Amino acid sequence: MMRETPKGPDTRRSLSVVVPVYNESEVLPEFHRRVCAVLATLDMNCRIIYVNDGSTDGSLDVIDALDAQAVRVQLVDLSRNFGKEIALTAGLDHADSDAVVVIDADLQDPPELIPELVEHWLDGYDVVYAKRTQRDGEGAFKRATAFLFYRVIQKMSRVAIPEDTGDFRLLSRRAVDAIKQLREQHRFMKGLFAWIGYPQKAVPYRRAGRFAGTTKWNYWKLWNFALEGITSFTGGPLKIATYAGLGSALGALAYGAYFAVRTIMYGNPVPGYPSLVVIILFLGGIQLLGIGIIGEYLARMFDETKKRPLYFLKTGRGAAPFRLAASMVAATVEPQDECAEG
Repeated sequence: MMRETPKGPDTRRSLSVVVPVYNESEVLPEFHRRVCAVLATLDMNCRIIYVNDGSTDGSLDVIDALDAQAVRVQLVDLSRNFGKEIALTAGLDHADSDAVVVIDADLQDPPELIPELVEHWLDGYDVVYAKRTQRDGEGAFKRATAFLFYRVIQKMSRVAIPEDTGDFRLLSRRAVDAIKQLREQHRFMKGLFAWIGYPQKAVPYRRAGRFAGTTKWNYWKLWNFALEGITSFTGGPLKIATYAGLGSALGALAYGAYFAVRTIMYGNPVPGYPSLVVIILFLGGIQLLGIGIIGEYLARMFDETKKRPLYFLKTGRGAAPFRLAASMVAATVEPQDECAEG
């Protein structure tokens, strides 16, 4: 009778998929199914890390149900809603795999692109980001403002931030470790992903509309998000305020010289009250604009000096760390579905 050879440690590479979740209960089951189907095709130890960012719609119950069905699901439950950028950071903090994929749960970014991201990572790239060639399901105004934002910040920033690129990307282990060292409060993750450097590669794709639910980003939130990005990666607005002040001062000087010459040559029978009011209001507006820009930067400095933690956890449970117990999990847990260890 032939004795079965004992299995050694699982030496396959590991992959974590970090998914920030905020009120996505309608789309989570389908998202989970599609991600599991993709991960089942990879010869890697895979895990899905759901980061519950203070959801109030039952998303946590859905994740708990997924957790009961599969061994590759890990929950990171934040104590409240901290925002998507902080949720992404929490997910990266809890990912100890060789590579990490960051993806939204709304299925606008196709999970089926993950194998291609992995392929380029295996070719030696530390950051493989998905670049949108088309944005379905979005209005013309939103597409136009997004197009303008990426190009404005590209021109103003000293870091080459990829255009038309969201958070959907793969990061190598050293890229994740680099991101984890950046603990600033006001986080523009797209900029941080570019700031760390390392070899990076774009993968074009067509972005779909939402599978279900409604977007959490209204125009006010998008405006504030744009301010975060601009103030985090460029001092350009401060320079604009300086140039605006210099330009208005030169304009006022030229305007004053014009009236002086005109008065000497032709006299001034009618006082220029309207023009005086316009000049005062214009200069006052320039001054308030400059103060406002300085205030934006000062407020961010104020937040950074507090040194508060980025987030707190309510609960965190799920899969054991890859680097400590991956082989043990594979040997002791029987597969239950597409996301089970196999």
